[in-house]
Amino acid sequence: MTTYVLRRLIMLPIVLIGVTLLIFALLQLLSPFSRLAMFVTDPNQLKQGPEQLQEMVEALGLDDPVWMQYGRWLNQVLHGDLGWSESGRQPVVTAILSRLPGTLELALFAVIPVIFGGIWLGKITAVHQNKPLDHVGRVVAIVGWSFPTFVLGLLALFVFYGILDWFPPGRLSIAAARIVNSDAFTSYTKLLTIDALLNGNWFVLGDALRHLIMPVITLAYLSWALIMRVMRSSMLESMRQDYVTTARAKGQTERIVINKHARRNALLPVTTIAGTMFAGLMSGVVITETVFNRPGLGRFAASAATQLDIPSVLGFALFNGILFVVMNLIVDLLYAYFDPRVRLE
Repeated sequence: MTTYVLRRLIMLPIVLIGVTLLIFALLQLLSPFSRLAMFVTDPNQLKQGPEQLQEMVEALGLDDPVWMQYGRWLNQVLHGDLGWSESGRQPVVTAILSRLPGTLELALFAVIPVIFGGIWLGKITAVHQNKPLDHVGRVVAIVGWSFPTFVLGLLALFVFYGILDWFPPGRLSIAAARIVNSDAFTSYTKLLTIDALLNGNWFVLGDALRHLIMPVITLAYLSWALIMRVMRSSMLESMRQDYVTTARAKGQTERIVINKHARRNALLPVTTIAGTMFAGLMSGVVITETVFNRPGLGRFAASAATQLDIPSVLGFALFNGILFVVMNLIVDLLYAYFDPRVRLE
């Protein structure tokens, strides 16, 4: 297992360099003047005349050979400098980090019920194949996977906020936001629910959870449907394998056969989807954050794209690429845990 982990860790920086090369190659499609925003820290520098901008291009070496430009840009990235975000009115790294907690909190609350609920329901429907429970589960999963995110979100807003006034959009109410922004409240993690617990403020905790319910349900239902369908198919395939038949022939109880033999092998494809799904949630759920007016990476990326904010878009792409590479590493390690044959290969 140690050798397997070391091999994957050695491959990690190589893949990350490949990600930076791809993003830098896309950057080269732009003119040197368009790339200036990647290297400035003051937006007023971009408002100068053509002659001054040409001097900046020459000073920054944006007309140099590509390999020299890549070296300087990579050194800049490693020092946490991704340029100025015009849409965020701050450096790109600061803009991403300031919006990361909102998306992380939403992703964590959504992914836990998605993974565990989807795995459990997929297993149950597979065990009761072609029975009423299985038919109901398949219909609910198909409807959930086919339903557009924005439609479900708008329906939830209409019913639970517009009619019932239970779960408002946004991240906090005005009263709770005043408490969070006051000197009496300490932000340890920028995750409102955790910080509220650490501060012992139950009003802020309840308010933050109240604002999380609708976006979490919207994300969880759509993603849960996919996990459930994959788990059901994988579980049915595992239950037809010879090792399951052998376990039953040895006299083991059906509970042990299902949970110990069939389920563990059925988790392999689910692991891949769950890892990719969490990375997708973390990289920003644009529609959900927009519908529910939640400040996060998704809304930031959408705003940057509509305003042609190149540094922000490329910074988001770099963050997204690194996130997916790291999640793929975690998935590989989980594969080795669930299936020891992977380590030998």
